[in-house]
Amino acid sequence: MTEAAHKPTVRTFAAIGGFEAIARGVTLSVYPLTLYRAWGDAVVVSKIYFAVGILSLAMVLAVPLLTRHVPRRYVHSLGVLLYLMAAGFGMVGGKAVALALMCTALGTAIAFVCYNANVLDYVAKGELGRLETLRLFYAGTGWAVGPFLGVWLLGFWHGAPFAIVATAALAMLFSIWWMGMGSTRLASRVGTASSNPLRYLRRFAAQPRLVGGWFLAVMRSCGWAVYLVYVGIFAIESNLSERIGGMAASLASMGLFFAPLMLRWMQTRSLRAAVRTGFLCSGGCFVAAAALSAWPWASIALLLLGAYFLVLLDICGGLPFLMSVKPSERNEMSAVYSTFRDVANIITPGIVWLVLQVGPLAAVFAAGGIGLLAAWLVAGRMHPQLGVPAGERLRQRSSP
Repeated sequence: MTEAAHKPTVRTFAAIGGFEAIARGVTLSVYPLTLYRAWGDAVVVSKIYFAVGILSLAMVLAVPLLTRHVPRRYVHSLGVLLYLMAAGFGMVGGKAVALALMCTALGTAIAFVCYNANVLDYVAKGELGRLETLRLFYAGTGWAVGPFLGVWLLGFWHGAPFAIVATAALAMLFSIWWMGMGSTRLASRVGTASSNPLRYLRRFAAQPRLVGGWFLAVMRSCGWAVYLVYVGIFAIESNLSERIGGMAASLASMGLFFAPLMLRWMQTRSLRAAVRTGFLCSGGCFVAAAALSAWPWASIALLLLGAYFLVLLDICGGLPFLMSVKPSERNEMSAVYSTFRDVANIITPGIVWLVLQVGPLAAVFAAGGIGLLAAWLVAGRMHPQLGVPAGERLRQRSSP
């Protein structure tokens, strides 16, 4: 097939995002449940997630180096093939599910970097807004239905959710090659700039606004990790149905469909107020859920409410960093910023591991809430006019 057989469109990118949402969403609650079944210990599950987080972070940092020696379409295909490997290990079942989780994490790291690089190559700036709208529409169903569907299918066969993963991964791979997405030739090296984001850590650390914005993104991701991994285990240990974890993840993901309403609410307030509201309310809900752990349904309901405030943070939580980056450093600092999810996937199971040495599983929710409240304090140091349009700032200065 020639490289320019078809030209990738906005709809193509949105469709690939939708296929990936299905591949990841359907196993979102399956992994913690099946890992807990295999080992019967939340501490061991945390150790597995901790190790996988380290490998995922290393992969994110390695992909830019890998694409200097291997054409991007082949690298992207490697990421999709890792989803297929994950499906294979998942169908084996038992403790092999840990290998499936590792393959999923590595595949996601590769696909994330390559997908965004292809977006920059093929999608005009004026079309980015339309792409995000379509991608949210295509991916919303996968994230909202996938977690509950995956856990429900486990009742029929442990490999059923992974059969859907394999199907979605094949659809992604077909789309990438049929639409000619990503070059099959090495890009010419222009200049001597290094593709290793570690080079820019010193400049990143010297800018408190960037460090603060990155910290907020990390804590938001930690909140999601606590919710998505440990709510299902908490339900099992509270003698509730195994399907509660998948149902909770699906209900939380449905918050994506409220994004337009949340955006409208945000537009009537400052960015600092919106970010602080998200962290304060989500953190308060997590702490309250830990306090009411003797009543599992009340605790899970509070955690779900907190998750909706995490959705609010998904909309606005990344803006403090992105709006503070100097135009001349956008590429470099974006590479550093992209590590927030992997760092959170290392920090969260590591802290959970320590917490479970001295407390019950409900203490994990308290620890997560404390972290979110710490982010609320850090967000208080944001500039009050960050994100306010220039015309509005001038109007505020001229008004008495």
